Amino acid sequence: MSYCLNPDCKTPQNPDGAKFCQRCGSRLLLGERYCAVRPIAQGGFGRTFLAVDYLKPSQPYCVIKQFFLLGQSQTITQKAAQLFQEEALRLDQLGQHPQIPALLARCEQDQRQYLVQEYIDGENLAEESATRGAFSDGEIRSLLDDLLPVLQFIHEGQVIHRDLKPENVIRRRIDHKLVLVDFGAAKYASSTALAKTGTSIGSAGYAAPEQSFGKAVFASDLYSLGIMCLHLLTQVEPFDLFDVSESTFMWRDYLGSNPVSDDLGRVLDRLIQSVVRLRYPSAQEVLRDLQSPKPIQPPPSVPPQYRRQSILPPEPILATDTLLKHPNQAVQASYTRLRLLLAAGNWREANRETKILLLQLVGRNPQDKLKLEDIAQMTCEDLGAIDQLWVNSSGDRFGFSIQRRIWVSLGGERNVSYRLYYQFADRVEWRVSGHWVSATNLSINLNNREGQFPLLPEMFGFSASKAALGFLRVDWCRSFFDRIGSCHL
Repeated sequence: MSYCLNPDCKTPQNPDGAKFCQRCGSRLLLGERYCAVRPIAQGGFGRTFLAVDYLKPSQPYCVIKQFFLLGQSQTITQKAAQLFQEEALRLDQLGQHPQIPALLARCEQDQRQYLVQEYIDGENLAEESATRGAFSDGEIRSLLDDLLPVLQFIHEGQVIHRDLKPENVIRRRIDHKLVLVDFGAAKYASSTALAKTGTSIGSAGYAAPEQSFGKAVFASDLYSLGIMCLHLLTQVEPFDLFDVSESTFMWRDYLGSNPVSDDLGRVLDRLIQSVVRLRYPSAQEVLRDLQSPKPIQPPPSVPPQYRRQSILPPEPILATDTLLKHPNQAVQASYTRLRLLLAAGNWREANRETKILLLQLVGRNPQDKLKLEDIAQMTCEDLGAIDQLWVNSSGDRFGFSIQRRIWVSLGGERNVSYRLYYQFADRVEWRVSGHWVSATNLSINLNNREGQFPLLPEMFGFSASKAALGFLRVDWCRSFFDRIGSCHL
């Protein structure tokens, strides 16, 4: 069976031996050599297919990665295309390693871009964990022994993976070795590049805090590796392992009858340090501690003056006894998720979590819509906590207080009108060229227009079509920013 690569083809299955699709007429062989057999996955940047290399006598399997975006803005498409091209470059620069899929070809056909890679037969660690349960102390040690040399290899090649998570590690069936895949988020880490702030990339929960500022370093991969180990040990999502009241991962509370030795525990604790200088500087250092019979020294404490100068945001208002001991566990859990999402620079999901949190704070269900009268029930403590999380995580670009400052600069305290509301929406790019946008069709990074997040129209449940009509938009915008002002945010 051959599978047509044309994303618009309605009947992509074709019989063996066919050179052209019987439905749409597209060529079935990529580069006159590789034939797709079936789709494996579809993600944010394209589709992945299991394929056969017909040029080799043994006709081995391989993987075709197709760059394919549908209905996205030009900015998103350009950035995705850049990352797709960079993945090929990174794999080519790294050369051959037995635990990294080999790059077989990069080509363009029918105005679409493709990568062809070695096929790794096996399950990824997320699938393995779902099937067999939590990993043991010994299995985590084996995992670290297997993966750390791979990270050392790519770091020596001046590459940071930036998306290490269970889904991107495959246990190869033939020899049970762990293979690191998906270098689509990888970054070339020259001394010049490390000094620059780039695009925030990474998977929420696994990405190191500094990645939310586009400042990934080699130790960022080690942080992600540590979080992945905690997830596999506990089978609890990283968001739920983090205790906002202690500002740390309370992973030992979720081990149950799956004990972890003190020396491995200390290694994991150092891997997941939020402050970069307290983390392991290299994969080689982690391996040395794992193999050393000597007691591992715990990381030094962080002096207060260093915390203030850290690349991490300062502690938000929510670090008060009132909010840390919130009687509503759902609210406290939402604060935790929001903080971690923002730390990972996942603005889209953080926007959704902010809406859920605001609904919970006024006593509504997450599926409800916020109403105009709900604004008066929002306490200054909670609004301040949410605002400071956004402001600190975005480097003073996003947040309620940032939005109010722009609102006031346009005359929001003097002459409120529909015209002012539209001027404000255009300024923060809730509206672009007369069209209203949503979190689902935005290019999400720190280059977004100042004040764009949180998306208040979505907070209050207004669809784009209704927002364009302008009904009640002035009233809720004025009321909300008046409330922010009364809280002195």
